Amino acid sequence: MDEATAVRLEPHEIAMLRGGPRAALTVAVVALHLRGAVESGRPGTLRREPSPEQADPPPHRHPLEKAVRVGLYRPAGIRELLGRAVVRRALSRMRAELAGAGLLRLVRASPTRGARRYVADLRRNTPMPEHRAGLAEQDILLAVALYGDPALTALVPAFTAEAGLIGRGAVADEGLFPFGRHEFLRWRADYPEDGSGYGTDGGAGHGGHSADHSGGGFGCGGGGGGPD
Repeated sequence: MDEATAVRLEPHEIAMLRGGPRAALTVAVVALHLRGAVESGRPGTLRREPSPEQADPPPHRHPLEKAVRVGLYRPAGIRELLGRAVVRRALSRMRAELAGAGLLRLVRASPTRGARRYVADLRRNTPMPEHRAGLAEQDILLAVALYGDPALTALVPAFTAEAGLIGRGAVADEGLFPFGRHEFLRWRADYPEDGSGYGTDGGAGHGGHSADHSGGGFGCGGGGGGPD
């Protein structure tokens, strides 16, 4: 299995492996939108919708989704949301966990060979849907994780345009293969490093942050079996 550990990945982690932090964040935003917890605000922005009191289950089902809910204390575009502290920490923890599972190289900011093969196999076995009719939520999220912008425009076109997930103010995410280092240089443009960010000694969520999860993450299905 190369260096990869057999894990089950959610669409959020699959998106991180394919396209970096913005791709993972987009999956979280779409997931919350499908559950009525996030809507478009002013053109090009996202806003949090109030949840019913004592909602069961809560609208967030993954730590990154919870971070998005908290991070949208006021409306924001996708790039501003990406820079908010709670979202940055959640993304750093995701990256640290993927690195710990042997799926990401922290220093080179790129997926391992096993991770690349895993995502490529998923794409071969999961053609991009042409429309949303009949798709379950998990199918929509997996398509967005694997294909990026084309899946957004095919499956959630109105929300995609109104919220500014693509186009002006957003970084293009074509979901192209093969992976290359150029794909992951985008991470640093969208997600500049800081003391708790990516690729820093002792950073990327190691030491103290990794336990701050409230469900979700690895072992929760979504992506099928792990890389081999």
